[in-house]
Amino acid sequence: MKKIFPVIVVLIALSIAGLIVIQVQWVSNLLVVQGERFLYKVDRAGVSVSEQIGKQTLAGRMMRLQRKRDLAFPNDLTFGITRMPTIAERYTQQDIDSALRHAFDREELKNFRFEFAVTSNASDFRAVELQSPDFFKELMDTVHNRREEIAIVPESGTDLEGLMAYEHLILIIPDFKTQVWRSITWVIIGAVLFNIIIIAAFYLAVKTILNQRKLNAIKSDFINNMTHELKTPLATISLATDALKNEKVLADRSKLEYFSGIIKDENKRMSKHVETILQAGLMDRQDIRMNIKSIHVHELIQTVLDNFSLQMQEKGAATTLQLNAKDDNINADEAHFTNLISNLIDNAIKYSKEKDPLQLKITTHSTPKFLVIQFEDNGIGMSKETVKRIFEKFYRAHTGNIHNVKGFGLGMSYVKTVVDMHKGRVRVDSTLGKGSTFTLEMPLGDNA
Repeated sequence: MKKIFPVIVVLIALSIAGLIVIQVQWVSNLLVVQGERFLYKVDRAGVSVSEQIGKQTLAGRMMRLQRKRDLAFPNDLTFGITRMPTIAERYTQQDIDSALRHAFDREELKNFRFEFAVTSNASDFRAVELQSPDFFKELMDTVHNRREEIAIVPESGTDLEGLMAYEHLILIIPDFKTQVWRSITWVIIGAVLFNIIIIAAFYLAVKTILNQRKLNAIKSDFINNMTHELKTPLATISLATDALKNEKVLADRSKLEYFSGIIKDENKRMSKHVETILQAGLMDRQDIRMNIKSIHVHELIQTVLDNFSLQMQEKGAATTLQLNAKDDNINADEAHFTNLISNLIDNAIKYSKEKDPLQLKITTHSTPKFLVIQFEDNGIGMSKETVKRIFEKFYRAHTGNIHNVKGFGLGMSYVKTVVDMHKGRVRVDSTLGKGSTFTLEMPLGDNA
């Protein structure tokens, strides 16, 4: 698995990268196709308007030419030449704009911006007859805008077709590329969104696998610790049992009581380990049953400290109590809260320095809503990584030999679970080599 996993990650990463490259190329091609499609539609809209205008060109008027005196024609003879009226003479700027807008709408270009002009000479913009308000402004920008010229041809089949120069309809599409981009906005957003989902799924999958590998390593450490913790009392019980078979031991009552006491103590120790493992299973299933009642924390702390008196004496430890809380009453499960305090004190003893005697300081104070309890020690402290993970199940701080500190890495996880179930808060502050401080904030109970 260790060798295959990096290969899988690389292959999936390359697949995602390739997919993104293909999509970028696809969007680029789509922009080109969409641009050509819009130009075709713009041309169709312009042609339809020019044809509509061209149908009106025969409704002209007569231009009278005076006869020349030196020509021998009758006095009352005149020649008339039909002149096509200009677009500006028959239409207003609003008429052309409205016609173009309708034509664009028919071509499904409802949101397309455009500017236009009608000119009698497409190569000379001084010959412009009428134009939209921003035509000349947009005409100057040849980089971002697209321009289309369409001849306004008289209706096919008329006598005047091809006799005179045609007027032209000039269309300008401002910010053409931007408008094309906007037309495929939802396509791009959809592609980006699905790419993000794929990348997020890949990230979560990798993270889950890494966490699973880490959990497997932690569980392996837990099994090794459990095996060691259970083998030690079993081996001691086995030796004590063999000793009880010795005739000299059977004849000596004091030795008999000594070895019987060893068996009893090791049996209690083993039972405690089994209970700890069972508690871990209950925490996994969130099946801890709580018997909530009103308790006074100061009395509970004093009782737990009395139970640790022998261990504290062996370590040469000193305890300072500053129980200053005016209100130490909380609603809690007495058994679980007692175990919680025991775990915190036991943790301070386990991780005390070998040369410096343990100095444990327990303080309390109350706020309007919470009872605050602090356990401060001068032990070996914790690294930043350990502080982050101290409440993880099965996690144990690395202190060299994995068996130099007894336990399964469940104590602090149990503390966090019990505090959470009482709707409290717990935090830890620690400096490596200087000690740790655990702070509990428990909701105050009813004094009734």
